[in-house]
Amino acid sequence: MKILVPVKRVLDYNVKPRVKADGSGVDLANVKMSINPFDEIAVEEAVRLKEKGIASEVVVVSIGGAKSSETLRSALAMGADRAIHVLSESEVEPLAVAKILKGVAGEEAPDLVILGKQAIDDDSNQVGQMLAALIGRPQGTFASKVEVEGDAVLVTREVDGGLETVKLALPAVVTTDLRLNEPRYASLPNIMKAKSKPLSTKAPADYGVDTAARLTVLKVVEPAVRQAGVKVPDVEALVEKLKELGVA
Repeated sequence: MKILVPVKRVLDYNVKPRVKADGSGVDLANVKMSINPFDEIAVEEAVRLKEKGIASEVVVVSIGGAKSSETLRSALAMGADRAIHVLSESEVEPLAVAKILKGVAGEEAPDLVILGKQAIDDDSNQVGQMLAALIGRPQGTFASKVEVEGDAVLVTREVDGGLETVKLALPAVVTTDLRLNEPRYASLPNIMKAKSKPLSTKAPADYGVDTAARLTVLKVVEPAVRQAGVKVPDVEALVEKLKELGVA
């Protein structure tokens, strides 16, 4: 079984985002970047399937600027076998990402595509579903457990009412949730080995995809500062305060 894992380079989740002065976006200058946490979980799951002898090869792919190769090397250090870097210095929107991944899947013919349910920079939660639709494969989203059984995969999904288990015929697309696993730390020997693992570079045009922007960001603003609460001595004072605020 071959597993394809798309990964994205994003602002590190420990860093507090800063909005640019002109409101055109988030300031990414001189800040720590890392692999998207949900994608890191996807890499971990793929590597675990390989360690169990279920998967024979794990291929990671990233779409982005030159520094996305660092993200791919991190995934290789975790245990992936080789990487594909689709180089694009401009921002690529979710639909274009899904179309590029369709092209990569067409070349690689993976039995399973595992990716994060969303990226923490745009929170779109679209690529996995779009990719499944474009390649005509079954999908299991928000996975908290993945089990491969012969020519099918059982995916336990986190839904509003609790948990739902779906059985998907392979090839399939799975998107990961936070509780699926806890990603490992790459050891120094594996980080060194990752430097010599194959990493090929492609362009969106190689897959016939136009990455021109279809969406326009009008303005980015920081969340409003929450006002401090107040203490009231009794229920009557609480009711009066709520009336004063216009919520009762």
